[in-house]
Amino acid sequence: MLYEILLADLATELPSAVRLQSLVRLLREHFRCGAVCLLRLHGEVLSPVAVDGLVREALGRRFVVTQHPRLAAILASRSTVAFAPDSPLPDPYDGLLEHHVGEALPVHDCMGISLYLDGELWGALTLDALTAGTFDRDAREQLQRLALTAAAAVRMTRLEQDMRALRLARQGAPAPLGERLEGEILGQSPQLKRLLHELDVVADSELPVLLTGETGVGKDLFARRLHQCSPRRNQSLVQVNCAALPESLAESELFGHVKGAFSGADSARPGRFEAADGGTLFLDEVGELPLGIQAKLLRTLQNGEIQRLGEDKPRKVNVRVIAATNRQLHDSVRDGHFRADLYHRLSVYPVPIPPLRERGGDVLVLAGHFLELNRTRLGVRSLRLSPASEQALCQYDWPGNVRELEHVISRAAIKALSRGAAREDIITLEPELLDLVGAPHDSAGTVPETGAVPDSGAATGTTTAVPPPASMQLVIHQAQRQAIEQALVHSKNNWAAAARLLDIDASNLHKLAKKLGLK
Repeated sequence: MLYEILLADLATELPSAVRLQSLVRLLREHFRCGAVCLLRLHGEVLSPVAVDGLVREALGRRFVVTQHPRLAAILASRSTVAFAPDSPLPDPYDGLLEHHVGEALPVHDCMGISLYLDGELWGALTLDALTAGTFDRDAREQLQRLALTAAAAVRMTRLEQDMRALRLARQGAPAPLGERLEGEILGQSPQLKRLLHELDVVADSELPVLLTGETGVGKDLFARRLHQCSPRRNQSLVQVNCAALPESLAESELFGHVKGAFSGADSARPGRFEAADGGTLFLDEVGELPLGIQAKLLRTLQNGEIQRLGEDKPRKVNVRVIAATNRQLHDSVRDGHFRADLYHRLSVYPVPIPPLRERGGDVLVLAGHFLELNRTRLGVRSLRLSPASEQALCQYDWPGNVRELEHVISRAAIKALSRGAAREDIITLEPELLDLVGAPHDSAGTVPETGAVPDSGAATGTTTAVPPPASMQLVIHQAQRQAIEQALVHSKNNWAAAARLLDIDASNLHKLAKKLGLK
């Protein structure tokens, strides 16, 4: 019966995600197991493509094969690989099963099989059952036979993607990125999918693109995608952080200089525009450019020429410009801080990047990605979110967007270790560890962040265990991060205004933010 249903799916025109999700759901029902995961191999990393029976954040996990011996064993064999209930090898899905979040898997069965397309290793299917003995010899043989059908479903998906790319090419539109993308943009929300489709279409043009959005939304990743989708993909993508350019050096940095142009110019040096010749120049935080440099940038956009500092003869450059800002540039134009003519040149095609709070369940997919990164970085067995933490993340407003989420997960993991969590255990992050600014916490049974003992303990004569304090440096860095994030929110992501609020020099603020991982 299962074969007939799978074959019917192959013969039906379905969206790729629906086809693969149907595959893992049917396999889970057929084998009566706890979870099924279809993983795609990229280099040395396995990425979940479709899951059933695992929590949503599992889709954001990236499993380095060398760090997961079970997955390595499955990929190393063309036959079904089964693991006994008493196998000493760690399970990559510990704490990720629905209804068992944050728990080590009880005595259970596990099996998997590698998938090949056109003779090349594509990925793997894994199945977990909570009842020992579920995957007997018959089940393992069935999975061996079903692997061919699963590979056919994947091949059908790839064929449909290739046909779509061919149709787009005939229409003059760029092919989808597919596996050519180097920097992932994680998420499955409709808002993100619409945005990525729009970027894929505009990428094929030579139009300047202005990416707008709040701080922390990942504008650099979207700029990279634009470049990788464009006809210039094989040329350089040069990134310039305009906010970090000292005004005295901005012209030389962008346009270059000749020997002797200024004190210390001991040799001629090309600028960023020449470095990007034939490719793409990404001007991040373009709203921070000084007015004098804006005039020279406008001339380059109009004429395709740059002039090195101290040189009379202009040089031709062929550069596509992508700019990004967290400012409302039209307000800066009104206030006289940004040239109107340059604004119109840069914003031929404006693309607003949605904040994280408008991307629905993407927050959990991204959280899963950052959890796996921190698990590897800190050398722990497993990092998981409790159901309450998942709810807290989904309800939080995320003024600092994806960057703030990354820092929240990193801080929570370090806090858990500083409070006595063992690296060999499954570490479950509870809401109080997340320390979400302005988010309400359930105070029942928890200790306030100040470390004070609740009054109820004193009244009854009992004591409440207070967790050990974090290191002084960690506390200072956390306070600095929160102060900068709050200043950016208050100043509507204007770094210069945030520096004034914090009463520090703007260049020092950028250096500190970079040191703290905020830039």
